[in-house]
Amino acid sequence: MSNETLQAVRGMNDILPEESELWLWFEQVVRDWLAAYGYRNIRMPLVEPTSLFKRAIGEVTDIVEKEMYSFEDSLNGDQLTLRPEGTASCVRAVLQHNLLYNAPQRLYYSGPMFRHERPQKGRYRQFHQVGVEALGFAGPDIDAEQIMMCARLWKKLGIRDVTLQLNTLGDAASRQRHRTKLIAYFEQHLAVLDAEAQRRLHSNPLRILDSKNPAMQAVIEAAPQLMDELDSEALAHFASVQAILTRHEIAFEINPRLVRGLDYYNRTVFEWVTTRLGAQGTICAGGRYDGLIEQIGGKPAPAMGFAMGVERLLVLLQEAGMPLPKPKVDVYIVHQCELAAILASRVAEQLRDTDMRVLMHCGGGSFKSQMKKADASGAIVSVVIGDDEALANEVSVKPMRGGEQIRVCVQELTATINKFILQE
Repeated sequence: MSNETLQAVRGMNDILPEESELWLWFEQVVRDWLAAYGYRNIRMPLVEPTSLFKRAIGEVTDIVEKEMYSFEDSLNGDQLTLRPEGTASCVRAVLQHNLLYNAPQRLYYSGPMFRHERPQKGRYRQFHQVGVEALGFAGPDIDAEQIMMCARLWKKLGIRDVTLQLNTLGDAASRQRHRTKLIAYFEQHLAVLDAEAQRRLHSNPLRILDSKNPAMQAVIEAAPQLMDELDSEALAHFASVQAILTRHEIAFEINPRLVRGLDYYNRTVFEWVTTRLGAQGTICAGGRYDGLIEQIGGKPAPAMGFAMGVERLLVLLQEAGMPLPKPKVDVYIVHQCELAAILASRVAEQLRDTDMRVLMHCGGGSFKSQMKKADASGAIVSVVIGDDEALANEVSVKPMRGGEQIRVCVQELTATINKFILQE
């Protein structure tokens, strides 16, 4: 057996304790934000039938063709996939448990997703998303509400320099008309198309519009516009979304080349984009997917949702100079000798009963070395216990940010510490 030190799988990163404090803070902000809009948490498995994503995302997509982690269950031969995104799983769960029977649903989920991509800043093979889904809502009001939700979150997080890009993909009939015209147009410019665009020409020509190949930009700019094919109902829906955003002073740019990478989107699509993350500038994206529920096997129902990449948002926060939050410690207990250790343990539990955050020193050492650790912990006060204090059922309380050390009986300790905490 090799003695080589094992490493994490490439693109699947450890989140160490210091960094995870920022994750915990972010997750709490997100939970409070979603609760303010009435969204409830749903949790789905990491592994789903491969057929779910083929049916929902589309077989002729980069995700299904190139990026999914799929495998055969060695016990029963089932074809399984680590979820590459959350919407299909969420819709599957809603249908399986009949959640739309009585009322529309506002749901959210968070956790890891998996795609076999080239790892780079803010993009990993195991990455984390917060997904928000509103199922059973047909009107433009829910589209606008979700976009306004994002704007509120950016304010809460202190994120600036983000731009909202907006587009509409219309409905199935208009997209089919546009698809036919796109194919005919690009067939006249085959010599300009790169290999990837030629491969997509007859299977998914809309994705050619999303190409970043500089040599193709002039041809793409002159391509037929989907907006020219939209019917009056889709145009009215899009106009209503814009009107609501304008009333709420949410600035946006219409981007006719915003097509999204998944087949299930229709009508409103949007992205929040920053210039501060290089090529990985999209921090949040979503749109309406009215056909997906029926596509997966349910009765037709409208739906709207979005997802945000946690890693990208946290990189953005740190690059903006946000300090890493530190774990809060109220009390650090310093003790020496056997009797003191017994009392220290009892005192620690007594304080924790009142919801204080208490670190009790472990591992021995001199009072001086223990006090250095107490200071490094960031605790508001230290509680010092020697054998003299233990014999008298007393402790010494030392404020760590200046002030006199005082000695109190154990029964008065909680009230004494609370006074110091209130002064912070």
